[in-house]
Amino acid sequence: MRIELVKRKEHSRLMAVLSPVIAVFLTLIAAAILFQLSGKDPLLGLFTFFIEPLTDTWSLQELIVKATPLVLIACGLAVCYLSNNWNIGAEGQFVFGALCGSFIPIVFPDFETVLTLPLMLLLGALGGAAWGLIPAILKTRFNTNEILTSLMLVYVASLILDYLVRGPWRDPDGYNFPESRLFTDAATLPVIGDGRMSIAAPIAVVVVIVLTIVLAKTLKGFEIRVMGESPRAGSFAGFSKKRLTLFAFALAGGLAGLAGTMEVSGSLGQLLPTISPGYGFTAIIVAFLGRLNPAAILIAGLVLALSYIGGEGVQASMGVSDKIAAVIQGLLLFFVLACDTFILYRPRIVPGRPATGSEI
Repeated sequence: MRIELVKRKEHSRLMAVLSPVIAVFLTLIAAAILFQLSGKDPLLGLFTFFIEPLTDTWSLQELIVKATPLVLIACGLAVCYLSNNWNIGAEGQFVFGALCGSFIPIVFPDFETVLTLPLMLLLGALGGAAWGLIPAILKTRFNTNEILTSLMLVYVASLILDYLVRGPWRDPDGYNFPESRLFTDAATLPVIGDGRMSIAAPIAVVVVIVLTIVLAKTLKGFEIRVMGESPRAGSFAGFSKKRLTLFAFALAGGLAGLAGTMEVSGSLGQLLPTISPGYGFTAIIVAFLGRLNPAAILIAGLVLALSYIGGEGVQASMGVSDKIAAVIQGLLLFFVLACDTFILYRPRIVPGRPATGSEI
């Protein structure tokens, strides 16, 4: 006896909407079991992880700070995935964009004008787009697998960052610590309120609104959806798969690079060997949890940002491992994909033993 997955002729639209909610609920149950296995009170663990960060003004601001790069990166990834291009390298595009955006305040620290910050953001977006175009060009020219190439470029970007911060871009007055010089006021994003939240948050909201309109109301949005669902039909309509691949990767890389620049010019204020707790990878979960819809991605970004804040909370107050946030994020992605699988396929029990190699 074996179990097969049979593709459904039609899938439930209601379940497609409810599946992220179901995935979050299942993640809560799994998280409670994890706390119990760790010898901790599961109810206290769930409260500290998911509820306590929402009860304090400071943690709410930190929630928005961590959600901002997730939302920006996930919006770009959504365009890639909708067009059937599998960009797994947003983390590298985030890092390389941060490097390009940091070029002016590190190499030309005395360049302090009203143009400093706009130029940084522009360089960051262009740098991320250029890094994203590498796997796109390799795919369109040589038919390489974009999953592998985009993922490998993550490690290349991280190594470049590590080399620069420990070498040519290390702060000469930093007592030999691996970090760049602090950015000047002209190279720092204006802060909103008295916390770390900057104008990066409203910029992310604007991106969400613009991308929602583009995907729903423009010819480019129609092209993205058609080519993602049926490349053959798109080719009959005159759409180019190669040009769309280049566009999708450039947009995703540009938004990731913009997020990277805003991260180092906002909450960090300098380059460090590690500027991201894995935003590029977590944004993949955000994109799928938000059903590749920019408006829903905004909410999903806040949910995943909560996992970072909550993970720090249970580590400090309950002594739980600092890896708990990554585990819960992984469980959430697993349940999202599992729910999607059962929406598209139904399990069927087939009697008899599986065929062996000699019987095929």
